Amino acid sequence: MKEFIEHHEWLVVENTWNPAWNKISESIFSIGNGRFGQRANFEEKYSGDTLQGSYVAGVYYPDKTRVGWWKNGYPEYFAKVLNATNFIGIGITLAGEELDLAHCTVQAFRRELDMQKGALKRSFTATTASGKQVSVVSTRFCSMANDQLAAIEYSITPLNFGGEIRFEPYLDADVRNQDANYGDSFWVEIAKNAQKGGGYVVAETKKTGYQVCTAMQYKLGVNAQNVATESAHTTEKYSYIANQITAQVAQNQTATLTKYVAITSTLNHEKGALVSVAEAALQTAAAQGFSSLMAAQAQAWQKKWELGDVVITGDVAAQQGIRFNMFQLHQTYTGEDQRLNIGPKGFTGEKYGGSTYWDTEAYCLAFYLATAPQSVARNLLIYRHKHLQKAIENAAKLGFSKGAALYPMVTMNGEECHNEWEITFEEIHRNGAIAHAIFDYINYTNDQKYLAEYGLEVLIAIARFWAQRVNFSPEKKQYVILGVTGPNEYENNVNNNWYTNYLATWCLKYAIECVDYVKNTDKIANERLFAQINFEQGECAAWQNIVDNMYFPEDKNLGVFLQQDGFMDKEQILVKDLDPSQRPIHEHWSWDRVLRSVYIKQADVLQGLYFFEDDFDAETHRRNYDFYEPRTVHESSLSPCVHSILAAKLGDYERAHQFYLRTARLDLDDYNNDTKDGLHITSMAGSWLSVVQGFGGMRVRNGKLYLAPFLPAQWQGYAFKISFKGATLNIEATQKGITITNLGGAAAHFTLFDTEHTLEKDQTKSYNF
Repeated sequence: MKEFIEHHEWLVVENTWNPAWNKISESIFSIGNGRFGQRANFEEKYSGDTLQGSYVAGVYYPDKTRVGWWKNGYPEYFAKVLNATNFIGIGITLAGEELDLAHCTVQAFRRELDMQKGALKRSFTATTASGKQVSVVSTRFCSMANDQLAAIEYSITPLNFGGEIRFEPYLDADVRNQDANYGDSFWVEIAKNAQKGGGYVVAETKKTGYQVCTAMQYKLGVNAQNVATESAHTTEKYSYIANQITAQVAQNQTATLTKYVAITSTLNHEKGALVSVAEAALQTAAAQGFSSLMAAQAQAWQKKWELGDVVITGDVAAQQGIRFNMFQLHQTYTGEDQRLNIGPKGFTGEKYGGSTYWDTEAYCLAFYLATAPQSVARNLLIYRHKHLQKAIENAAKLGFSKGAALYPMVTMNGEECHNEWEITFEEIHRNGAIAHAIFDYINYTNDQKYLAEYGLEVLIAIARFWAQRVNFSPEKKQYVILGVTGPNEYENNVNNNWYTNYLATWCLKYAIECVDYVKNTDKIANERLFAQINFEQGECAAWQNIVDNMYFPEDKNLGVFLQQDGFMDKEQILVKDLDPSQRPIHEHWSWDRVLRSVYIKQADVLQGLYFFEDDFDAETHRRNYDFYEPRTVHESSLSPCVHSILAAKLGDYERAHQFYLRTARLDLDDYNNDTKDGLHITSMAGSWLSVVQGFGGMRVRNGKLYLAPFLPAQWQGYAFKISFKGATLNIEATQKGITITNLGGAAAHFTLFDTEHTLEKDQTKSYNF
């Protein structure tokens, strides 16, 4: 664990320069606006260890699969969100000497992410190899107010010399992914134009044919006096354009280059319009100026924080952690485009290909339901409906029929593109997460129209999959599910994973309920859908038979559900007795040893208890938690949050707090030594879940809101906001008690502990502990 990030309520600050940690910082200080984003690379040249990364949402390349042994059903490609045009570049030459921190002595360095206003600021003082000392301050942002724009203000002051400083603002589309399977370039140049004062590059992805136009316009001033861009020289190379513009800068004078960038793509515009739309956006941006654009950025972020901020008093590290996670979630996904989703790394790195996983439905949906307009969560679900036909095709490739759907483990367009057999073929619980998200959404919003319009078709296709995936065991005289991988990926190809079996059963039951509901409430939609998908009335009876006769592994002596058949055959050595030098085990052990061990990567049985907590009594929760948590190594970013919530439910407030800190500061403190590869965006929703569902005890049961807050001993207080059925509530817990305020909208109905309450608009009530 590294602790070089300073604690602050609204800022993320790195106050020392450590080149060995630069890639970690590049991830942590990443910025985006839902449409595009970038790692916190330097504007000027840096020849040290770096992962240059700029990304455009939804633009991907089907990189040919690379496996040693091809198996039937393998996807032919792994989709990659592409490293796109480097648009922040501003080369700096000081009287003939290139500025490069890898070859400088750094006297002072500060990198600062302002989460309240959505801006990245960097400042440093450095001395070059020849002895020139300079001070640099740069500020940049990806606009939330206009998601086609970014802006940079870069100022440099010579401290012990005067003379010519050359600036070279550029756009470089000749970039590659470091995770390319065969080292290929994924882009080809379509057009470019370097003109004095700016220019553009249009690049197209191979195979998928997406075009992205990146355009720039800039101005240069010395002590507020403009330098005419007519003096600039232009350069064009393959997929690269630049301007070279020089200024005479006296000692202690400041030269400032302001660079405006517009990014347009064929996701939103016709090919022939990309350049004109980008240039028009630049003209507007330049007319407004950097300060006005920054003010609009701050205002856009203020609206997001007004909807769902979490305030923690008495623990700055905890406060910084939750805001950092929420900030990254908001700038990764805004919900304005049904074609987009939430990649596990967002705009912060290349690992996992930037594609969609089950994390979205299992962890992220609840966050957007409570902290964003209802349309945002709805669009996440419509994304899956749009991919339903591909999910049916995915299942067909594996031998399923009659409209059965298997949603992909990894996807960009609905087609499976993950190629590790134990995941692609066996981690089928992802299907259930999507069905459960439909339940969560309808339960939270009461948007029954969604069920008839979109949801039921998805639920039936998923139920058809489960009905074909089970088989009847003559020995057990029950249905079983063989050859699966549960959420614990440190176990592969197991039989009767308890979580998968329980989830499958729940999916079948829920599908039956929804078929009956739509049949009774919307006969026209019901008849149209049933005809379209060839639904037969006997299907529900077959599903119910499976529900009534499903096998669930259990150790009745211990009173726990078994993660899978044979789990107790493993050597039961607890994590506390494991040599710390062997952690993380996946980095120190062979995969064979990992698979034979008892150690659990993340919540598995406990994931089921989290999803379906009302199906089990408190003692069942406690026995299973006390059994499985000591065997869990938490080497998945998705693990600590579930354990925090369950610990809170059990009254184990100390462990609830410990697990909260781990999930909230997972990337800020680099718990798993992998932040350099990018942030864990989807698991960041878990820190919010830990506060709101864990400490706040928030649940929605049968469409009704329940709250049961407690205050961790380490905190003086906390408050969170949620939107629920037209009301916006602020729930505050202090050492004195609880205060709930209806900030606006409809009257709010909720149950606090065991008592029902109603709060009208602008009404506040307090309750003593």
